[in-house]
Amino acid sequence: MTLSRKLRSHQRRIRQSRMVARAIKSKHHPILAHIIPMRRCNLSCAYCNEYDKVSDPVPTTEMLRRIELLAKLGTGIITISGGEPLLHPDLDEIIRAIRSHGAIATIITNGYLLTPERIQRLNRAGLEHLQISIDNVMPDEVSKKSLKVLDRKLEWLAEHAQFDVNINSVLGGGMAHPEDALTITRRALELGFETTVGIIHDHSGQLDPLKPNERAVYDQILAERKPAMFAFAYDNLFHKNLALGQPNDWQCRAGSRYLYICEQGLVHYCSQQRGYPAIPLENYTQVDLDREYSTVKPCAPFCTVSCVHRVAMLDLMRNQPREALTRFFPPATPGGPPQLPAGVQVLTAVFLPPPDGKPQSAAQKMVAGAAMKIFGVK
Repeated sequence: MTLSRKLRSHQRRIRQSRMVARAIKSKHHPILAHIIPMRRCNLSCAYCNEYDKVSDPVPTTEMLRRIELLAKLGTGIITISGGEPLLHPDLDEIIRAIRSHGAIATIITNGYLLTPERIQRLNRAGLEHLQISIDNVMPDEVSKKSLKVLDRKLEWLAEHAQFDVNINSVLGGGMAHPEDALTITRRALELGFETTVGIIHDHSGQLDPLKPNERAVYDQILAERKPAMFAFAYDNLFHKNLALGQPNDWQCRAGSRYLYICEQGLVHYCSQQRGYPAIPLENYTQVDLDREYSTVKPCAPFCTVSCVHRVAMLDLMRNQPREALTRFFPPATPGGPPQLPAGVQVLTAVFLPPPDGKPQSAAQKMVAGAAMKIFGVK
């Protein structure tokens, strides 16, 4: 890794840490928003309900206005998805606008339109994270997002990208060859990328349980990959139940901590629950954020929309930190201490009072205060 890439990686980690610290500090702003600049897509994956073949791009001036509105709400991360966002003629300008407001800029793309020159433009625009979901090794009638087609694109990303790259493999939903997910994961690891594995949902975002052979592949992926701390916690809290077809007990914060802004500029719960609250973004207020923070969503127990899950994890940490840590990092034996990674142990010692209920010492308070300044949290 070049010095420039190392420096940008270090800067991203600081910005991400500040975002997490701010999210834990207060519940009164969105952590993550998805915006759609382009519903049209260059592919037609059979399982997808998030694209069409005819829509025009949302005008750039309108996209910039929506980004400004999200910034006024205090949004920490703005993810551009679609459709296929790389089809938007002014995507780089949209990314620069996100960065100019202090938010973290990410995109979700099928990767087909990536070239070395396009990757360099994303670097210059200030993109911080890119995700590609790859569905199979060879294209078929269900999906053309295949490793065979995209592998050269992945090599270009490994060579040129100065942003984080995550490769998401998928299981379930009638994929003909579930073992492909393991092949895709191994290739992503070989190229030095982050990896996740998703369980395909139906058209309402609900669980399609894994079959025994799919669960075996899922277990092997978890055994081989080395997920980041947050992804590891997510696997323990949500994914293991979903892989078994079991419900999750959690409070969905969609409409509050997570917003989905469609191409018409309306706020929805998520990509799979479009239609409510369906309030124009310019009319969305703190009252709406606070209402939806506690609204019970009946689709939550079998939801597979990982972005909404991950946002809820931060609020669980904010509300019940020690219980959250035990759920994120279960003890090796029943009743034992949670198996905390070293970094989490340090943060826990700095920010949380001792488990015996005693107040923090003067030294702990001083260290915590210094850390808060570093994270940009008052």
